[in-house]
Amino acid sequence: MEESRMRQGNTPGSCSNVTTVCAEDDALQRKGHSARTLSPEEAEKLAKGQGLVSEFKQLKLEKEAQKNWDLFYKRNSTNFFKDRHWTTREFEELKACRQFAGQKLTILEAGCGVGNCLFPLLEEDLHIFAYACDFSPRAVEYVKQNPLYSPERCQVFQCDLTRDDLLQHVPAESVDVVTLIFVLSAIHPDKMHLVLRNIYKVLKPGKCVLFRDYGLYDHAMLRFKAGSKLAENFYVRQDGTRSYFFSEEFLSQLFRAEGYEQVANDYVQRETVNRKEQLCVPRVFLQGKFQKPSSET
Repeated sequence: MEESRMRQGNTPGSCSNVTTVCAEDDALQRKGHSARTLSPEEAEKLAKGQGLVSEFKQLKLEKEAQKNWDLFYKRNSTNFFKDRHWTTREFEELKACRQFAGQKLTILEAGCGVGNCLFPLLEEDLHIFAYACDFSPRAVEYVKQNPLYSPERCQVFQCDLTRDDLLQHVPAESVDVVTLIFVLSAIHPDKMHLVLRNIYKVLKPGKCVLFRDYGLYDHAMLRFKAGSKLAENFYVRQDGTRSYFFSEEFLSQLFRAEGYEQVANDYVQRETVNRKEQLCVPRVFLQGKFQKPSSET
């Protein structure tokens, strides 16, 4: 149910440097409000990597964020992530929010990548119209080149959600569901509120944002070596792309500060098996649902 391939914390983001993980038994999934507890060895390893990347390099990474993601998609094309066929299973709102059968549903996929979530949704549900955007112009072009892409059912556009106004592409309060899946973690934590503020403008009152991303102490967080830390729970990979690991408290405060109501906010803990290397690693994700109030006060 999580990202089908796990990027190593300190290696380039190419397919040859990716650890493939296998789907695991659903019985191994646990949800709750408690973060994963580190072993003494894990805590020691994490403590050793507390030195921060220099301010000069941090500014350079922020300035080159779009370029680094564009290069990521240039290297990996559409082959890095597997299609996400689990979204309607994990988020029943994608089906249950309709008031009658066959009701048209308008969604916004914020950070669509090359369409790994978008196209399975459009295939599964013929009554969905989707707006989709991504930071990377190259990723947007890959979406448009997909044989399943149809302008009648999907409008895709390039957008920096921290700077570009979504109202240039999406009518105000026209969207029933926003998906924010493995996207916010790639954005500097100081700018995450700008994304939520931008999304708020196009979301209908009473409708929701569906969130899933990396959780605190996920295995990927523990793989980063010294010299990769940018800020608390925020790291840079060797290819220049960045990843934040969310705590339940931080995510709750982030959404509430922008006027959303929290409906759900849980850690999802799983054990992922790499049968090839005979490894079992702990994955931690944060999954939430945050609603725009039905009426403004």
